[in-house]
Amino acid sequence: MARRTLTAMFCASVIASSAGAAPVSVPLWPNSAHMGNPRARGPEQAGKGKSLVGGRPWTQISNVSQPSLTIYPAQGEPTGATVVVLPGGGYRVLAMDLEGTEVCDWLTPRGITCVVLKYRVPASGPWWNPDCNCRENPKVWMALQDAQRALRLLRQGAETYGIDPNRIGVLGFSAGGHLAAAVSTRTEAAYSPVDSADTQSLRPDFAVVIYPGHLWHEPDLTLEPDIRVTPGTPPTFLLHAEDDPVDDVRHSLVYEAALKEAGIPVEMHLYARGGHAFGLRPTGLPISEWPQRLEIWLARIGVIGTQTPK
Repeated sequence: MARRTLTAMFCASVIASSAGAAPVSVPLWPNSAHMGNPRARGPEQAGKGKSLVGGRPWTQISNVSQPSLTIYPAQGEPTGATVVVLPGGGYRVLAMDLEGTEVCDWLTPRGITCVVLKYRVPASGPWWNPDCNCRENPKVWMALQDAQRALRLLRQGAETYGIDPNRIGVLGFSAGGHLAAAVSTRTEAAYSPVDSADTQSLRPDFAVVIYPGHLWHEPDLTLEPDIRVTPGTPPTFLLHAEDDPVDDVRHSLVYEAALKEAGIPVEMHLYARGGHAFGLRPTGLPISEWPQRLEIWLARIGVIGTQTPK
């Protein structure tokens, strides 16, 4: 979808909402501010993932240097709640359908505005470098900049989008789960202000962290030092499979322990089987029921009201 100016995006959003649901693409940064990615090797490309999930292929995007939001308006009776989806991909690529748009297919019929963040990759957050077999931290954490900016833009445009600026959360998978934890726990901006949107709050009101990585500091069972839980960290929902071969379940366990220690409301669901990178696709395993558990939790914390989940 072609990118639009912020003003044109606002007008298009109003039209889309009244027409019933056309998504709108929004550039994340004005002009050239924070655009570009020195680690990108060539133009942005879409391709297929190497494996099937739920018997179907999935799409990945690489070399993202022009980050953006795609806003999917709530359908039916809007709740005012918004979820910013952070696809996974190891901070190397983004699983844009499996861990992005397919989440919106589930959220929007429930009256929740869904926003997919296309954040910069590769090497835009902590990532596992196979050359040294070690975790590396970027000098400039571009993914965190993009996530903070996304929350601020949405709060600035809350009236236009028909959303509640105090009910904007994040939902991230794998590396996106780590990014959800990072944007939940950072009290300071990862970039200098560029316009009036940057006066808005940069943290989410709730967080959903699905099979995250980069949280467990090995060899000790402690939290990585770049994740600093504070009393302002939002209520958090955690999900992990104990047989995850990519991101050990201890990533979720240490984060849950830190949240509990700080007195932050947290709900964690652990399943014996499930593996990694299953998204919302049915796998025939009990872990596939997690969206229903999430819907109940969102109602319990007052994000979507108290109605019985469908």
